[in-house]
Amino acid sequence: MKITANIITLNEEKNIEEVIKSVQEVCNEVLVIDSLSSDKTCEIAERLGAKVIKQEYLGDGPQKAFGAPFAKNDWILSIDADERLDLNAIEEIKKLDLDSTSYDAFSFARKTYVGKNFIKLWYPDRVARLYNRRKCAYSTAKGHARVQTENVCDLEADMLHYSYEDYAHMIRTTEKFIKRGAILAYEDGKRANIFDPFIHGIGALFKTLILKKGIFHGINGLNVAVISAFSSYMKYALMLEMQKNEK
Repeated sequence: MKITANIITLNEEKNIEEVIKSVQEVCNEVLVIDSLSSDKTCEIAERLGAKVIKQEYLGDGPQKAFGAPFAKNDWILSIDADERLDLNAIEEIKKLDLDSTSYDAFSFARKTYVGKNFIKLWYPDRVARLYNRRKCAYSTAKGHARVQTENVCDLEADMLHYSYEDYAHMIRTTEKFIKRGAILAYEDGKRANIFDPFIHGIGALFKTLILKKGIFHGINGLNVAVISAFSSYMKYALMLEMQKNEK
């Protein structure tokens, strides 16, 4: 099929081989947009036949958008290094007639894992990842970005997301996102008041445990809820700290 895989990387030598082999089931071109890795990511990618383009990290949306003009195909499958196509996704993509479809993009249900634990609470977490670059593109948001189109077909197919090695890894990663989220919000002109950390922290806990029924998902649901609450609380706490430092 005439699809270009677009993978953004930074020190992903543990993941890059598996994700490339996964997309090669349906893609005839693989692009790796690498953010100046210091490990063997690029070496492994090139050995597997991928075209590596080095670009200092621009943010999630801009980095994914950066690779699109280098693709030789109109249809692009955007996938992160810690993601894989499930067997049902490979089969569904092979069935598509991309030359005549009226859709701009296709979405997948994403199955996220913490270690070997499938977090059912987050499923289906739909993401549009297969898109026609002539009709739409990734937003240039520096945080988690999305393909900008409403003309999306939801495939009965899964994308596997091996996001965290374990809960300790999840906590370390969350700390990075907390700081990034606080900085982006602050730069966008948003400001926090003294009650925001508490309100948003409790709100995240209530949303995850009650509204999303995480309370019925055992220890995994409880872990995710607590980490989510901590993340929301600390984002606004950091914003308050930044506001104090500007005086």
